[in-house]
Amino acid sequence: MELWHIVVLAIIQGLTEFLPISSSAHLILPSEVLGWPDQGLAFDVAVHVGTLAAVVWYFRKDVGQLSSAWVRDTLNRRVGQDSGLAWAIIAATIPAGLAGIVFNDLIEAHLRSSLVIAVSTIGFGLVLWWSDAAGRRARGLGQLAMKDAVIIGLAQALALIPGTSRSGITMTAALFLGFDRESAARFSFLLSIPLITAAGLLKTLELIEQGAGADWASIGLGALLSFISAVVCIHLFLKFLERLGLMPYVIYRLLLGVLLLFLLW
Repeated sequence: MELWHIVVLAIIQGLTEFLPISSSAHLILPSEVLGWPDQGLAFDVAVHVGTLAAVVWYFRKDVGQLSSAWVRDTLNRRVGQDSGLAWAIIAATIPAGLAGIVFNDLIEAHLRSSLVIAVSTIGFGLVLWWSDAAGRRARGLGQLAMKDAVIIGLAQALALIPGTSRSGITMTAALFLGFDRESAARFSFLLSIPLITAAGLLKTLELIEQGAGADWASIGLGALLSFISAVVCIHLFLKFLERLGLMPYVIYRLLLGVLLLFLLW
């Protein structure tokens, strides 16, 4: 990979992993539209590690608190507010994990195209707008029930479709369930940790099976840049979420989808 390809793709991954605009779509587009060579499995692993490190570092206090509460309360056979949230994250992760195991090959073979990305970018963008406009935004994370977690988890499974956006669809589901924007975003970010971890491990196993040599300079740079851009993205997104709402991302998705359809015409 050329140096500027590494820089652009790593920053794209870091920015789009947590914004409701689909990271998978943006990583597919350079090869589909601009003719860039595929970045390869090793680079995918690197940027996943970078974004995972970013969300764990940014929410390190939450992660530590939830983890310790989960271990303590599980050993004592009780459920408190923090351990309950940890269980909710586990429950919401299961549907996407199972869907990934069952449908991954089908999706890789038939859905990773610019047309699918364009349609899902527009369609799920409109659903995101609807949820933000219609949601009551009256509930916080302390009111998250297991039923809510399962519904959000089922919605997250749809993110296997390129162009959907994992963060976008989980926030959409949370908003429809009446949660406020910040709670929807925070749960979405915390929910990304086990899923990014699982995806990274699967890609790592694939990489080991391929037995290909690794360009460690490119991998290190990709991981570092995706980490930095993801930390900045999470911070700014949460800071301006209530002020700006989700409409800027809806507009961006609509423009991107229309542009893709125009290029495919």
